[in-house]
Amino acid sequence: MMDNLATGVPVQIHLETNMVQNGEQSNFVFDVTGQLVRVGSSIYIRYSEDTDDGQVPVTIKIMANGDIRLTRSAENRLQLLFSAGKRVATRYRTPYGPLEIQTVTSSLDMEILNQPLRGNINIDYLLYAGSDLLGKYNIRLQFTI
Repeated sequence: MMDNLATGVPVQIHLETNMVQNGEQSNFVFDVTGQLVRVGSSIYIRYSEDTDDGQVPVTIKIMANGDIRLTRSAENRLQLLFSAGKRVATRYRTPYGPLEIQTVTSSLDMEILNQPLRGNINIDYLLYAGSDLLGKYNIRLQFTI
């Protein structure tokens, strides 16, 4: 279905992230050109996020089973795995050493369509450090060729 994607194609990405941390809500919206690559049965969406510390490469891996892995390759490398209805532990590498955190994915759905290639990924999750709730997040990502 997507054989031309082994080498990667540019995609337009529209990303909205809503978060509630310590009772305060923030909302980030940005549009960026990224790259979509198919490797085996997985689809990778790569883009760079502009932050105060410069460009942070982000990779979203969509797996055949519907799980999604998000990797932010900043100085503090963060890799989160989203699996609908599951609590998944991960380690967050910080300058002070690794921090164990967990994601609880309350909702994950996506739709990927062809001709033209486009898709939506919606992820709602909670982030915990042990029993402490660090934040509640909603990611809405749309991409199109």
